[in-house]
Amino acid sequence: MRGRFSFILFSFLFITSLFAEFLANDKPIALSFQNQLYFPIFQTYPETTFGGSFESEADYKDPYVAGLIKVEGWMLWPPIRFSYDTINYNLTTPAPAPPSAENWLGTDDQGRDVLARILYGFRLSVLFGLTLTLLSSVIGILAGALQGYLGGRTDLWFQRFIEIWSSVPQLFLVLILASMVTPNFWWLLGVMLLFSWMSLVGVVRAEALKARNMDYVRAARALGVSEGGILLRHILPNSLIAAITFMPFVMNGAITTLTALDFLGFGLPPGSPSLGELLAQGKNNLHAPWLGISGFVVVALMLSLLVFIGEGVRDRLNPQRRQ
Repeated sequence: MRGRFSFILFSFLFITSLFAEFLANDKPIALSFQNQLYFPIFQTYPETTFGGSFESEADYKDPYVAGLIKVEGWMLWPPIRFSYDTINYNLTTPAPAPPSAENWLGTDDQGRDVLARILYGFRLSVLFGLTLTLLSSVIGILAGALQGYLGGRTDLWFQRFIEIWSSVPQLFLVLILASMVTPNFWWLLGVMLLFSWMSLVGVVRAEALKARNMDYVRAARALGVSEGGILLRHILPNSLIAAITFMPFVMNGAITTLTALDFLGFGLPPGSPSLGELLAQGKNNLHAPWLGISGFVVVALMLSLLVFIGEGVRDRLNPQRRQ
């Protein structure tokens, strides 16, 4: 029950974050000017389109541009009129500003809306963790199945390689590489993929070692089924059950690592919507508790839901629990 509720809540939050541009943006979703519809959220329009003087992109929050549009049309704004990188220049107090009717969770030390950054940061963290989990699961499941099914020297040498490769300090390696190049989403994904695939090899290898000596595998081999066919039809399906139970925990670890790197300043590029960067701002601005509290609540809720989902999947696939 707890796992099902956690999955529903997490799915709702993630699907909501996918439409972040419609919920938090410094551009209108749609507007009408001189009986013609425009969609600034999808297309860039110069100020001259609405009777302005400049060929640059229109600033729809500028009172002059807003007045021109209001005279001959209307604008449909999202609930939060700030994007993750929008700076509020109309603050009545120095940044970081406390929560208000305009900034529901306040602003950070650069005047950016905290709620907008949380919305975009949640989406980025989940997409990063989900992508890393899927890629590492494919590699880890294939490697573990091959290692367990072939056995012998293949299993022995592969185990020694994993022992050596897993001893490399991942965090230190990322810190060293980050000092040499400018990290981005795909760069961090590639570096973390070098290590995260090993988390599923052990459990898949154990299932493959057990399944390779089963009677149905021996019967398939006696009937002339190829080794690849046995691996795809019999070994992998049985190994997937054990691997699926670990996937939420792998995703949890990926999000935690990304948050930690952003907190230390070695993660996503500056300005990116990052939950770790929000936590770092909370540490550096103890007089603005809304920063640390907002970041902590979102990260704690996200990781807790993933843990509950993993526990629910594990209990659901456990034969002893179903009896």
